[in-house]
Amino acid sequence: MDELTRLFGAYDRGTITRRQLFQALGLAAVASTPFARRAFAQGQCAGRDRDTTAACNHTPAKAPFDPTGWKTVLLDHFTCEVTDMEKEAAYFTALMGWKTRSNDGQTIAMDIGDWGGVEFRGGYTPPARGAGRGGGGRGAAGGGGGGAGRGRGGAPGDSAAGRGRAAGGGGGAGGGREQYPACTTTPMERVPNSGAHWDGFAWGIAPWDTKKVEAALKARGLNPEPAHRGNDYQAFLIKDPDGMNLWVTNGNKQNRRRTPANGKLNVPLPFAPTGWQTKYLDHISFGVTSYKETVAFYEALLGWKGLGDEGSQNETQISPEIGGLLIRGGNDMAPGFTMPSPRSARMDHISFGITPFDPDTVYAEMCKRGLNASVDTGSIASSPDSEKNIHTSTYKSFHTTTPNNFNLQFSSKISPTQSTGPRSGI
Repeated sequence: MDELTRLFGAYDRGTITRRQLFQALGLAAVASTPFARRAFAQGQCAGRDRDTTAACNHTPAKAPFDPTGWKTVLLDHFTCEVTDMEKEAAYFTALMGWKTRSNDGQTIAMDIGDWGGVEFRGGYTPPARGAGRGGGGRGAAGGGGGGAGRGRGGAPGDSAAGRGRAAGGGGGAGGGREQYPACTTTPMERVPNSGAHWDGFAWGIAPWDTKKVEAALKARGLNPEPAHRGNDYQAFLIKDPDGMNLWVTNGNKQNRRRTPANGKLNVPLPFAPTGWQTKYLDHISFGVTSYKETVAFYEALLGWKGLGDEGSQNETQISPEIGGLLIRGGNDMAPGFTMPSPRSARMDHISFGITPFDPDTVYAEMCKRGLNASVDTGSIASSPDSEKNIHTSTYKSFHTTTPNNFNLQFSSKISPTQSTGPRSGI
């Protein structure tokens, strides 16, 4: 209601046009849903003084090519290069319940529940602090170079940068509302001088016909490289507008992760398993050069759906069953925008929905294991106090740090309309 009052007041004063009012009301309607309210809290425009300026325009980009008509039906897998893949995999096993499918000493393939996967590779050396990482060359399936920019974790204005968070608990930009007690457990040891570079993702699409998919990619100028494995894994590697490794595959729930994951790790687990299960891809924080262009690209290619252009980002749904991502970055329609060279993209944090999720229990279990934890409710300074307190907020999550220094987020969100745990509010 405060937001609606502000919008109509701005219209009455003549500071926004009728068209801008209707655009903002449309965004406000989207933002009233739990799925998007968090996203606008992380953005730079909606609900803020600058959201009616030319720099925060809400005009979507045109499709870069004719839509393929494909639908994304599976998160086949992420790819990630880390300094020590064994310790990273052991951490996700103990904390998030992921299972090792295979480990050949070069790549560790893990199942994220029965709905997704990740392939860890070792030997990553992070760039010097503040340095960037430009686009890399193409790699083999499950590996490859990277278009991901590196440096400070978190895009400006995102929750990883501090909005909606309070260290050790608390509730958002307005300050801690229910500070958790300081944790006195010995902190988990991290890998020295380490880093994690989530450098690509593979998506199963439908319908799949290998020859037709290849022809469609070529017709759109995407230069597909075959990345098939045996007879049951068909895939093509392409690059998105910023050079991110992107595979389209024949993956679906009938031909992936149907057998037990019996792979072995060569290091012990870093702590006792939590018993949590990873149920959902809450969101990827996907920082790109031109967010409007990237949204239009994935909408046309993979059938993703932008849920509302906020002016600095667009929360985009991959599919209701899979989850979504926050595509954020430069606004190429803003006055003075200059396309940087080289272009780059990054996954600066990823949030997974887990179960069970009771905030107090989760925090206690994290502390017991020597893990840092900070609350993220997606709130901003103007949010109601109830949205700054993890016990009453609509969106409930924690951030923590993996052994290789990746910003991992996990939340109570296990579907577009459902959260887990008591007093979830959805």
